[in-house]
Amino acid sequence: MGIFTKYFLPNEYVQTIFDIKPDHLKSKNIKAIITDLDNTLVGWDVKDPTDEVRAWFEDMKANDITVTIVSNNNEQRVASFSSSLEIDFIFKARKPRGEAFRKASKLMNVQKSEIVVIGDQMMTDVFGGNRNGLYTIMVVPVKKTDGFITKFNRIIERRFLNYFKRKGLINWEE
Repeated sequence: MGIFTKYFLPNEYVQTIFDIKPDHLKSKNIKAIITDLDNTLVGWDVKDPTDEVRAWFEDMKANDITVTIVSNNNEQRVASFSSSLEIDFIFKARKPRGEAFRKASKLMNVQKSEIVVIGDQMMTDVFGGNRNGLYTIMVVPVKKTDGFITKFNRIIERRFLNYFKRKGLINWEE
């Protein structure tokens, strides 16, 4: 397995967070989720959780799966979104660096093998999760628009996806 595959290939790829079910996570001994916020849970310009997102968080909570939002965005954005869900969060996470992933696992009091990282970006969420030995699930971005840095990351991401497809390592559709 090459270095690109090791660090940039997610363990799973789904359309939305709503395709990620508690039973599936439990079958993999997952007890905690580190999730990105913008373009993973809601569009980057959506201020509050949707009813569907709230229901997903409630479903995880009802199944004893702890969720922490880990976002590179600022405190105001992440705190206002997370507060109504009554969940822990880490802002200005500087993903893919490992500090925020380690802090989240400590907050949730779980082993690395019991954590899944969910996000829409290969360059931050998947790379950061894989580099820290965590299970990773990549979702299709909620919105087609991105900020400047993310646009740059998406260009690189597309190249990795095409490489993985050519090598037969992925079989999902974009």
